[in-house]
Amino acid sequence: MTSIEKRAEAGFNVATLRRDSIEEHFITLTPEGDESPESLFRRVGDAVRRLGGKVVSIESLGMAATDRKSLKVLIQALGDKDAPVGWIENSRTDNLCGVHVWAISGVGTIPVHANGRRIGTVLEDEYARYLRLVGLLPADRACAQPQQAAAIFRQMESALTDQRMGFSNVLRTWFYNNDILAWYRDFNAVRNGFFKERGVFNGMMPASTGVAGRNAVEAALITGLIAIEAKNPAVKAYAVPSPLQSSAADYGSSFSRAVELDLPDHRRLYVSGTASIDRSGKTVFVGDCRAQVKQTMEVVQAILRSRGMDWADVTRSLAYFKRAPDAFLFEDYRRECGLPSFPAIVVENDICRDELLYEIEVDALKTK
Repeated sequence: MTSIEKRAEAGFNVATLRRDSIEEHFITLTPEGDESPESLFRRVGDAVRRLGGKVVSIESLGMAATDRKSLKVLIQALGDKDAPVGWIENSRTDNLCGVHVWAISGVGTIPVHANGRRIGTVLEDEYARYLRLVGLLPADRACAQPQQAAAIFRQMESALTDQRMGFSNVLRTWFYNNDILAWYRDFNAVRNGFFKERGVFNGMMPASTGVAGRNAVEAALITGLIAIEAKNPAVKAYAVPSPLQSSAADYGSSFSRAVELDLPDHRRLYVSGTASIDRSGKTVFVGDCRAQVKQTMEVVQAILRSRGMDWADVTRSLAYFKRAPDAFLFEDYRRECGLPSFPAIVVENDICRDELLYEIEVDALKTK
């Protein structure tokens, strides 16, 4: 019997998917008030130990460059020097930051390494093999930004090939580009070229997020992905259109609005980073963050409802605000619209267009 159990308290939220002897834990931790990064990271370690899980991936989001010294506290708290960590920096303004953890128990995991460091995890159940890559960085950080992006795509492909997969197996990608507004057009050109060469346009394009984000080694970008190799013909993955937006490909961005993974006992929905963009691909409500939040949340809700889901089914989300003082609008919207509480990390990030003030990505689960 497959079931989902949720638990929430101040600064901590976990959704556990129970499937026979396997349990997957999707953990979100955010600061309690002015809590220090060190205290937050110790709570991460406590949460993983309490759940008895093996770490699949960790994303630390919103920390400042001055917090890099605290990364060792996170590693120590986990008790695993080889933990796969994605360290995405911003400025920690108003303590807007948090940690996402994907952990699993009841099944073995296989570490994935590249260039002398852990970059991910392979896990397997009766239906499929899953590959989660996190914290990928270009090896040569001296070359230009587009060349670093091209190197990252080759690194992704190499890791996929090592696991007998390719980009046709990828469900979801993340790209945190340092100084994104200065070179997002170049990044898209690199991605489009790579996808064209590899035939990705002939199949399902992954869901994706592309926003600003620094990393601890000052590389042009830091990335991650989720891929799957089905073992059962009943396992399907397909792109999900947005009822309120056109395809992102219509304005030159190579990603699906959402991707659903349909398994025999449950469904997983990955909604791409979504912002205040209309059907023609134009930004709407320029300069009005409250209106952009409303527009964006309605677009995401329409995607969720098109798949028989809603906000109560969300197990992980990231809300990006261009300006930290606007971050209160997220909770304002949830309260005013009577939305149920769901796990969310709110951070300050530039988005891929200067006039975009808000973006959100969500993952959701639904049992059958």
